[in-house]
Amino acid sequence: MRSSCEICQCTLAADEQAYICSYECTFCVDCCTIHACRCPNCLGELVKRPRRQKASNDNP
Repeated sequence: MRSSCEICQCTLAADEQAYICSYECTFCVDCCTIHACRCPNCLGELVKRPRRQKASNDNP
């Protein structure tokens, strides 16, 4: 997962809401909104990036 927005370069934590296209271009919520949920690189749809679960220390 990319850790920053491709437009404004703001930091995006792994558990923070962000948007990606099918090529995994990554954008923050504000930049996604400005571009009407369309990737400015490929013009594909931007969808919510899946969030990763934090690692569990409860391994049996």
